[in-house]
Amino acid sequence: MRRLPTPYEVCFNPAMVREQIGNVHEYTVSELSGAVKRAIEDNFGLVRVKGELGRVTRAASGHVYLDLKDEKAVLSGVMWKGMAARLSINPEQGMEVVATGRMTTFPGQSRYQIIIDTLEPAGVGALMALFEERKKKLAAEGLFAPERKKPIPFLPDVIGVVTSPSGAVIRDILHRLRERFPRHVLVWPTLVQGRGAEEKIAAAIEGFNALAPGGDVPRPDVMIVARGGGSLEDLWCFNEEAVARAVAASDIPVISAVGHETDTTLIDYVADKRAPTPTAAAEFAVPVRSELLSEVLNKERRMVGAAAQMMEARRNALRSAERGLGRPEDVLGAAQQLLDRRSDQLTAALRARAARAEKELAGVVGGLSVRTLRAGVETRLRETGRLGARLRPAVKREFQAFADRVAHHGRLLESFDYKNVLSRGFALVRDAGGKLVRRAQAAPASGPGEIEFADGARAVTFDDAPKDQKTARKAAAKKVAKPQQQRLFD
Repeated sequence: MRRLPTPYEVCFNPAMVREQIGNVHEYTVSELSGAVKRAIEDNFGLVRVKGELGRVTRAASGHVYLDLKDEKAVLSGVMWKGMAARLSINPEQGMEVVATGRMTTFPGQSRYQIIIDTLEPAGVGALMALFEERKKKLAAEGLFAPERKKPIPFLPDVIGVVTSPSGAVIRDILHRLRERFPRHVLVWPTLVQGRGAEEKIAAAIEGFNALAPGGDVPRPDVMIVARGGGSLEDLWCFNEEAVARAVAASDIPVISAVGHETDTTLIDYVADKRAPTPTAAAEFAVPVRSELLSEVLNKERRMVGAAAQMMEARRNALRSAERGLGRPEDVLGAAQQLLDRRSDQLTAALRARAARAEKELAGVVGGLSVRTLRAGVETRLRETGRLGARLRPAVKREFQAFADRVAHHGRLLESFDYKNVLSRGFALVRDAGGKLVRRAQAAPASGPGEIEFADGARAVTFDDAPKDQKTARKAAAKKVAKPQQQRLFD
């Protein structure tokens, strides 16, 4: 191997340096970049790198560009669109991951980078740290507050389920609902694992909320978000903020049923009710029909028994009051006996009075004769004739006095008639509505009107606003005075 010149020789023996440089192969930039690329790819064909994610950028093409870093260095990385779509986690800044791929260079920027094939959390500890960080963030925003949680309906008409349509979860839920209380179930099929699952779950929750009440597709009264058990990475889509915020913003009460009883996700804290399993979620959604019927029958029996006891108690109270009051015959007997006696006395008195009246009438009739009746009638007729002769002049005088009063009031009414005033040269001015205009200030500035004379009415038009009264009087005085002066000089 050729010896390289020492720093001393470089400084004090330039000829040696020129000799060494003359023997080095000359590369083009592209040749050197290609050589470096091949050297790196040959020596680092497949590597696994552990580090913390720094910058994470998702391009419009779907490729993901990121930085892996530790305390001393930074390594650029790229994940092509196809690989990024199969990720089970959403890479975020600060997440500790293990990247598997191959090293290469990017000649366009003279840098080396890793082309990532798989990206996974560095361990459960890293995911749990991210989980706790998100949990604190959402709790600080009040999304876990008990007062914001909505009650679950006792017996919903429609139940919405967000889950995979091909898994065992939906079969378990439907089976449990049929056993307890069959209800109308709407299933919104979605991914529950893998890249993009969080977006589809959030879209399903928002889709159920967007259904209009009373529409062609019934709106659920309660919603179940369910998935079977799995690892923390498998359930990670239910720890994404998009899903948690969609559950928090739901107007429909949400039951979270993700994983097994020991599994915990963010939507368990945000949901209105957490179920340990999907089967338990179905139990929370509806009551047991047989138990409900039994409870109704039990309450019916209790109600009938309480009503019977109440009626019996009131019947006994009425009987006690009856014994205290005594028999009605004892209370009303004396009064009824007195009434019968008074009735008998009244009947006898009426008969005696009728007998006396009959006797008196017979005595009066016996003293009458035809001559006496005729004399009495003639006397009454003469008295009636005298009264009639006195009544006729009195009635005539009253009628005459009444006619004089009517005539007097008629003349008085005629003197107050405004038409008599019009006959003396005056006129009435009315506006377009027929309202009387009494002053110039009250006249309208423009529009039609009417002037009524003694022999009829003429239409007029108001075309100017009223002038000041003082100015109007001066103008009228000038018009009157001018002809007088002319006559004096004439």
